[in-house]
Amino acid sequence: MRRALPLDIARLAIATLAVVALTHQLDTLGRAKAGNFFSFFTIQSNIAAAAMLALLVIVRRPERAAWFEAVRAGVVFFVAITGVVFALLLQGLQEELQTTIPWVDTVVHRVVPVALVVDWLLERPRHRLPRRVAFAWLGCLGAWLAYTLARGAIVDWYPYPFVDVSAHGYGGVGIRCAALLVPFVAGAAAFVWVANRRGSDGPSAHGPSGVERREGAPLRAPLTPG
Repeated sequence: MRRALPLDIARLAIATLAVVALTHQLDTLGRAKAGNFFSFFTIQSNIAAAAMLALLVIVRRPERAAWFEAVRAGVVFFVAITGVVFALLLQGLQEELQTTIPWVDTVVHRVVPVALVVDWLLERPRHRLPRRVAFAWLGCLGAWLAYTLARGAIVDWYPYPFVDVSAHGYGGVGIRCAALLVPFVAGAAAFVWVANRRGSDGPSAHGPSGVERREGAPLRAPLTPG
């Protein structure tokens, strides 16, 4: 059954809004600050979110492979981190976060995270996710941290207070990141659990021959010659 057109329209609208917001903020800051701007996890996750929303319109649900669903869930996880960390730790730091324009701040820290999570819950994953994808997502977070620390050592600038080596030293940053690791691991595990609770395929959604069955259709044993 073809997905409802309003969902596709909403996805394209949110993706367009994100692109417009990011472009406007970058234009306001100037190209000289582009390196810092694109180093924010907020910006990277919003770019990934806009791209994923567009892909969800192009790649219809029956065509989505397991790896696509793993990437989609990862993007939702990352942008959810953006929203939660901003709400709990970074409120009032818009100047430091380079999102000084109020409507841009609302889009990247609230609208896009909420929209991605709601979209993911409305149109459930087609495939179950192996637990190892959670480690892949956490590895991406580790790669971002390594990039941030390496770049920060060169340009003496860090995107967030909790990774600011000049203020806390490497030991202080390590302690803060270790504290964040616990909820991040729990969050990644929760996302995999939710995806697999809602996923419609996997071993239980295929007939014995491996051919996908329609949702809700009963499994039938293969016919054997008498």
